[in-house]
Amino acid sequence: MRTASIQRKTAETEIRLELNLDGSGNVQIATGVGFFDHMLTLFGRHGCFDLKIEAQGDLHVDQHHTVEDVGICLGRALREALGDKSGVRRYGHFTLPMDETLATVAVDFGGRASLVFLAEFPTEKIGEFDCQLVEEFWQAVSGNALCNLHATLHHGGNSHHIAEAIFKAAARSMRMAVESDPRMVGVPSTKGTLDD
Repeated sequence: MRTASIQRKTAETEIRLELNLDGSGNVQIATGVGFFDHMLTLFGRHGCFDLKIEAQGDLHVDQHHTVEDVGICLGRALREALGDKSGVRRYGHFTLPMDETLATVAVDFGGRASLVFLAEFPTEKIGEFDCQLVEEFWQAVSGNALCNLHATLHHGGNSHHIAEAIFKAAARSMRMAVESDPRMVGVPSTKGTLDD
């Protein structure tokens, strides 16, 4: 089983995260940020990842530290669970419609971190959730998973739908990238390694 368990404690947050890449979408999320819990639940379900996250953060300040630090932990968990990446597809992409919204996410677990986030939100907030935190979260994930992640919004007019389309498309693209490729022998790279 390709699993990881991450614990991270700072002066701002305390997070416990468990990930199983070969799960069935069993998700238990409690971060104290309702909309973020919703997005993480969608991510686990659409990725068919078993995902458990418990986070306590300085929400009296704002939601930024909690969201970013969960992204750090999820990125580390993805990296750990993938191991040396032997036999995986490595690349994944998905274009997802969400009502009036259309978004594409492409990912490469190639050992280098890069985020390209081409999405603007028509509102600053979704309820009490700061829309800027969507990009911050994926920056933390890509930086710690050591993956290239490109998120592109083709069109959309509702901030909730835009965020949801990006999280679902990210889940589906990562699901594709971490799947076993029966034709791939060893690491999917001519370098022979995807560590850096």
